[in-house]
Amino acid sequence: MEPLHTLVTTALLLLAAARATAAEPPHHLRRAQDLTVPVIAADFPDPSVTRDADGTWYAFATSHDNKNIQVARATELRGEWTLLGIDPLPRAGSWAEDGNSWAPDVRRVPSGKYVMYYSGQTKVDPSRHCVGAAIADTITGPYIPRDEPLNCELARGGSIDPAGFEDANGRQYVVYKIDGNSIGHGGSCLNTVPPIVPTPIQLQEVEQDGVTKIGDPVTILDRDDADGPLVEAPDLVLDEEEGLYILLYSAGCYLEPSYSVNYATATNVTGPFEKAQRRLFRTGDRGFQAPGGANGVRSEDGVTLVFHAGCPEGRCMFIAGTVASGRELWVE
Repeated sequence: MEPLHTLVTTALLLLAAARATAAEPPHHLRRAQDLTVPVIAADFPDPSVTRDADGTWYAFATSHDNKNIQVARATELRGEWTLLGIDPLPRAGSWAEDGNSWAPDVRRVPSGKYVMYYSGQTKVDPSRHCVGAAIADTITGPYIPRDEPLNCELARGGSIDPAGFEDANGRQYVVYKIDGNSIGHGGSCLNTVPPIVPTPIQLQEVEQDGVTKIGDPVTILDRDDADGPLVEAPDLVLDEEEGLYILLYSAGCYLEPSYSVNYATATNVTGPFEKAQRRLFRTGDRGFQAPGGANGVRSEDGVTLVFHAGCPEGRCMFIAGTVASGRELWVE
């Protein structure tokens, strides 16, 4: 029989290995990358990245200097990004207050136009935001807002964090969050004091123009006790090799260490989505502070995550690759 101290040492090593396996991808899937250096070392929160027809990459983000939206450009996704210093959305719309728009997402739709989805502060109730849509002929705008919001459920707290999605069959969708915690009863992000208010992620199908709604939205995810006060910042990605829809989302409260990037998977765009048992990353992982707002980008390298995290300038933009095995997803 092995000595007791040897058995204890072996057990501890096995336990450490098991924990490492739960937190990291299998060895044959790992690739080294320094994620701690921002690709945009400026305040660039809620980033969304898309590639234009000529191969140029553009990133859109929330702005805090009296602009509605800010935009940056790069020739390579992991290359050098240049802030363009323009507001691609000069007006937020007749229903929205200028200078307080959040979380833009830009898509080129089959009509050849560019659509920007965004969260706009409503004039009727400045404490609430709704999902707007604006259209342009070029990717940098100017984007012309539609007269009415795409979704505006003020009685449920408003609607925020929209992102467009094109399925493999060409059908167009928009995902967004019902901002229920904004009418919560207190506590963390206003929503940990009972009764807890739902913060569902909605999926709305739209026509090929990206803005004409088809039918009613469906709920594809909602918060539970493990998520804390909310789920938000949804983004859909299709892994065609695995036949899986990956729904990226943030959970916890962005003001607290609990804030994290998470994901759920489904074999149908309308769900049911199964939440992963392991978070992709949270505050403290690799030194990140309040990472969130993850946007999944398809490229030659697979699915790349673009997200923000705390930095001396505010919330900077970071990029991380992913590796997948079945329903499991890891950050490089």
